[in-house]
Amino acid sequence: MCQHQPQCPPADAPDHEAAFLVAFHPEQGWGLLCNGVVIFDDTGELMPDGRSIPAHHDPYGQAA
Repeated sequence: MCQHQPQCPPADAPDHEAAFLVAFHPEQGWGLLCNGVVIFDDTGELMPDGRSIPAHHDPYGQAA
């Protein structure tokens, strides 16, 4: 359970990526959010219930 104030959004909330980062392993390309979501440096996610969310790259993020 989140001890932050205000509390982090739950994993099923639309803004779940706003949760605090509690573990970060950039050498392995992932981090763990307070709500149990694992985020990957390619923008993919692994939800606490085991569902995977594919990478969602911003098509306008970088110009070629």
